[in-house]
Amino acid sequence: MTTTADHQTARRRADHRDAPDPDRSREPQHATSDLRIRALDRLPTPREFVADLPLGARRGDLVTASRSEVRKVLRGEDDRPLVIVGPCSIHDPDAALDYAERLAAAARRHSGDLLVVMRAYFEKPRTTVGWKGLINDPHLDGTHDVHHGLRLAREVLLSILDTGLPVACEFLEPTSPQYLADAVTWGAIGARNSESQVHRQLASGLSMPVGFKNATDGDVQVAIDGCVTAASEHLFFGADADGRAAAVRTTGNPDCHVILRGGRGGPNYAASDVTAALDLARRSRLDGPVRAGVVVDAAHGNSGKDHVREAEVVRELAARLAGGEAGITGVMMESFLAAGRQEPAPLDELAYGRSVTDPCLDWATTQALLEDLAAAVRRRRAGADRAAPSGPAQE
Repeated sequence: MTTTADHQTARRRADHRDAPDPDRSREPQHATSDLRIRALDRLPTPREFVADLPLGARRGDLVTASRSEVRKVLRGEDDRPLVIVGPCSIHDPDAALDYAERLAAAARRHSGDLLVVMRAYFEKPRTTVGWKGLINDPHLDGTHDVHHGLRLAREVLLSILDTGLPVACEFLEPTSPQYLADAVTWGAIGARNSESQVHRQLASGLSMPVGFKNATDGDVQVAIDGCVTAASEHLFFGADADGRAAAVRTTGNPDCHVILRGGRGGPNYAASDVTAALDLARRSRLDGPVRAGVVVDAAHGNSGKDHVREAEVVRELAARLAGGEAGITGVMMESFLAAGRQEPAPLDELAYGRSVTDPCLDWATTQALLEDLAAAVRRRRAGADRAAPSGPAQE
């Protein structure tokens, strides 16, 4: 039989088994997280960053006014086409500002006929791998100095605004807009991301009009579905201006629209393509910019990434605008100081003003195309005036 002493001994043994072993507690814990993370490099909070490089009242007024102008154009309330033009990506801030000053002068000259917004893209989606843009790798040497790149990007945005030009950016992921979006008039969701729920949710909370590109295979319904989704309210995980995790609630963005950029099957900028896209939008019961018209990207799949062909596409679009074709509310062009492209390399090894991503139109060609588009708008107006019914006959 067991005694009280036996029970006490058994209890002491059980207590000993349950107590932490001081030697075992010093052993490393079994890691299951961050196994493929090399480093976490902390950034300043968006609030700190923006306070260090503030937008200011004058630039803020430009952003607010130009967003309103873009909305009116996209909704058909202003007969000027939206012209989004600039480098495929910005890799040289000095060359970008040189370009901006030239474009600002042209924009002022054509302001009665065109609403010009400068394309200033700092993040580049890659089909596989490659240079990811100024924010990610500002020195173009694989050092990935993101702190410097993010600061450079905001400085470039502010400098472009100082020329009087509004700015267009592509939003590649949900964090960088916290640092830049207050300075942006028009945003884009690229062909690789139009179907992404993350990007659709992001667009639903952005404060500017946003264009969704058709998918890389040419599917336009993806872009329309993106507009439908982004117009709705959403709740998703994000961060506030102080960098704290937050549940983000949005009101939805009613100013989303479709960008036709061609695809693997070929171009999609013909009049029949525009009509088909608008029919799809109507069947989706969308109002606002989506039903009013589309923006046509003359580069990418619509030109086969050939800058010579891109100029021809713009001239074709100008002729159609002059002829009174409805449904084209904007044109996109990839343009820089020098024609074509070059392989990415450290800045001091590159030709000045030539793209390091997709090939671009040169400045002289861009000027001529802006003249063509402005003249097309004037001819369209003149045609509309001639076609307008005359007043009642006088007795």
